[in-house]
Amino acid sequence: MKNPLHYIHTYPLRTKHVLGIAYDQFLLLVQQAKLINQEQLAAVERKKIRVNAPGGGRKAKLTVEESVCLCLFYLRQMPTFEILGMHFDVSKTEANDTFHYWIKIFRVILPSSLLEQVEAQESDLMIVQELLTEFELIVDSMEQPRERPEDNKE
Repeated sequence: MKNPLHYIHTYPLRTKHVLGIAYDQFLLLVQQAKLINQEQLAAVERKKIRVNAPGGGRKAKLTVEESVCLCLFYLRQMPTFEILGMHFDVSKTEANDTFHYWIKIFRVILPSSLLEQVEAQESDLMIVQELLTEFELIVDSMEQPRERPEDNKE
């Protein structure tokens, strides 16, 4: 199966269709995610009591760029972790662990929604909910005719 990361590097204009963000936004997100990841790994390393020398152990199967792509691909396409693992050539458990690790980093980088920001303050939450109820949600959709084999005469 084709790796979505290789696909978006080959066709950068199609990145928005595959990941939901533009190619330059993806590259910027990868840079920011690398910095946050390095900070978190350094913090863990400072607290760690070493038995083995640094650099030992199994190497990661996915690069930072592939991991960020995996996370965004999941959020956009919502495949099962088995299918996600097949796309990125990892197991479904590795895909699941990778997604849950990087989604925490995304929460640090990306702003939360307005409701999440005021969730802790009860009074602010009521004001935001009241403001949001004043707006109407408009969905732009059109019914498409489907061919049904029920009535062949028609």
